[in-house]
Amino acid sequence: MKIAPRIAAIQDISGFGRCSLTVVLPVLSAMGSQCCPLLTASLSAHTAFPPSDKATFLDLTGQMERTADHWAELGVTFDAIYSGFLGSADQIRIIEQFYRQFRGEHTRVLVDPVMGDHGKPYRTYTPDLCARMRELADQADCITPNWTEAALLLGEDYDSRPTEESSIRSWLERLSLDGRRSVVLTGVSLAESQVGAGYFDRITGTTGFAMAHQEPAHFPGTGDLFASVLLGALMRGDELPGSVRQAVDFVQRCAAHTLAAGTPPVEGVQFEPLLKELV
Repeated sequence: MKIAPRIAAIQDISGFGRCSLTVVLPVLSAMGSQCCPLLTASLSAHTAFPPSDKATFLDLTGQMERTADHWAELGVTFDAIYSGFLGSADQIRIIEQFYRQFRGEHTRVLVDPVMGDHGKPYRTYTPDLCARMRELADQADCITPNWTEAALLLGEDYDSRPTEESSIRSWLERLSLDGRRSVVLTGVSLAESQVGAGYFDRITGTTGFAMAHQEPAHFPGTGDLFASVLLGALMRGDELPGSVRQAVDFVQRCAAHTLAAGTPPVEGVQFEPLLKELV
């Protein structure tokens, strides 16, 4: 009987709003992997909701090393390590230490280098913190940046991002660090009313694209959903092109379902009714 792959998911958790661990854990579980959360923070709701003096935020940086040490004491091993939004350089340092503790010869490392969106870094992401995230991403087997994050990783101006297919392929190859890591660039559009992802596959040294219909709304947490489906497919043994295709299609179907249901986009996409498609 096949044993479920074990994934360390280094993420925050929001009590309300579909993002980070409330997306990562059910998706990876549905796709047959054991998800082991290493919590970075706990929030009452994700930060796309309006500011409130009742909102809660608990920084769990101080618990991360102790959790890792306990796992090491228990002899835990991981088939993959997956990190998302990180709030400080200290958390990045802890993850690098986590790699030294738990990264084996065949452990897959996926870094979603969450730093910004729509051309601007997030408020907490200083130039120094962006540089540290770049160093962390350099150690990954696969990264999943959006256009803003790709520009930050390359030191390019967001407004100069390419629109032609050949130029996008050039960015993908540059992001691959001379072919050492796979890259999946999200938010790529090659035609009006379409959006998807471009990828560089380090196994084959090739680039490609997967597109779907673009739904007329913005949903927080879709990057987490995309990366989780991608990793879940890879851990089942799928190759990168097929995994990208599945992630693009699933996010689009969830977005369309949510618009049809009429729930507020700020709450994220209703992926729960469609989880059975991933099993």
